[in-house]
Amino acid sequence: MQMKKMFSTNIVVMLFAIYIKGVEPSQVVGCYYGSWAGYRTGNGCFQPENINASLCTHMFYSFVGITSNGGIRILDEWNDLPSGKDFFGRFNMLKTTHPNVKTLVAVGGWNEGSVTFSMVANDASLRAAFAKNAANFVLQYGFDGFDIDWEYPASRGGAASDYEAYALMLKELRSVFDHHGLLLTAAVHSGPSYIDTSYNVKEISQYLDLINIMTYDYHGSWDSTAGHNAPLYKSSADITAADLVLNVDASIQHWLQNGAVAEKLVLGVGTYGHSFTLSDSSNTAIGAAVSGPGIAGPYTQESGSLGYNEVCLNINAGWNVVWDDNILAPYAYSGNQWVGFDNAESAKIKAEYARDLGLAGVFIWSLETDDFTGSCGDGKFPILTALNAVVRTSDGNNEATTPSVGSTDSTATATTTIGSDSSDTSPQSSSTTSPPTQLCSSVGYVRDPNDCQIFYYCQSNGLNGFTNHKFQCFGDLVYDVTLNLCNYKDQVPECN
Repeated sequence: MQMKKMFSTNIVVMLFAIYIKGVEPSQVVGCYYGSWAGYRTGNGCFQPENINASLCTHMFYSFVGITSNGGIRILDEWNDLPSGKDFFGRFNMLKTTHPNVKTLVAVGGWNEGSVTFSMVANDASLRAAFAKNAANFVLQYGFDGFDIDWEYPASRGGAASDYEAYALMLKELRSVFDHHGLLLTAAVHSGPSYIDTSYNVKEISQYLDLINIMTYDYHGSWDSTAGHNAPLYKSSADITAADLVLNVDASIQHWLQNGAVAEKLVLGVGTYGHSFTLSDSSNTAIGAAVSGPGIAGPYTQESGSLGYNEVCLNINAGWNVVWDDNILAPYAYSGNQWVGFDNAESAKIKAEYARDLGLAGVFIWSLETDDFTGSCGDGKFPILTALNAVVRTSDGNNEATTPSVGSTDSTATATTTIGSDSSDTSPQSSSTTSPPTQLCSSVGYVRDPNDCQIFYYCQSNGLNGFTNHKFQCFGDLVYDVTLNLCNYKDQVPECN
């Protein structure tokens, strides 16, 4: 099934491209989906239809693999393809009801490792083949882009030359993807030592639309003491130089100090926690000695890790919860079991941190371990909802932020024409009339009551009034208030 084309895929006004995609530079909420969750049972089973796409600006389907000849390898044909459960198709079908959401397919992941990536990246002909194959794959299955999840260049079987080869791979992909108007993103390591050896930060920032920093997995069952999965700042137990950089702030600052473009950085929030078995159940503080990983949960069934949908059930069953003011995140314990995790409150603080630094936004790993069923009593997707309440609003009141185009003067109405095809050289119409009085009653988009081609973005001016920013659809297109985009006139009955 394919929606009727609503506007041309080639945008003349590139400055306005982000608006066409339905997101602002500081409004990214990325949602990774681990497709294997479709095999889980009970309330842990997560199908594509369980996704609330209205809570995401970008959705990442995980994972596909890479082959030694630069091809794309489907990891689960039964799950992914139309001949089986068609998760690819069902995932992308969500765009029919949420046309502003962008879908990407992620290649790699932890299990893919680094050896094949390194082989392809260090060979010019294989890089070219990979870029072409990736673009064809994205187009064939209806995605909007490709997410590179190479874990990690110059490590885990990679070569020192991956530092430069990774940038060359992204450059090749960027060239091909630009030809098709596709998005290119990457998931990257958060550790300073990995950043320094894996990424030519300034170089890769040129080629990526978004850089998703995996700011989690700082502590886990590989440690001898209990530590939080994703502390925002250092804990009281962090003393050594190695410990002091195991937090979100240290990671983000290191990326920025190495020349990353802040507006492309996306802060990762884990919807899960790492768990431990305490050596002494009377010592439950961060830094307590542990004897091994925690007991597996009923859904994820992996020792040493609990999804938030498992953690919150434990809390409802009586686990003790402690908020740590140093790391600005909670942990919970019961008997000899201990888990450090993020909840809605700590996620909100991280989103505020990202917003205040001018980052692109936030993403979650991953959808299926948030409390997507609402079983714990805080509504469905409590962590993802908390992130949206900060990142996609200007003041925490579910009001969209202002587009980064148009006039900022309260008396001006800059006109931008959207929805045009780069091959069309005909003059673009532009209205110079003033907007109707009493046009704006709330923050958001509103169509001109006298001209369906014209619409405005209403921005609060902080003085109990509004600033409006004027835009105009291209050609014969009109503004569709239902879909929030420029559409064919015959698809908007009230404009006929």
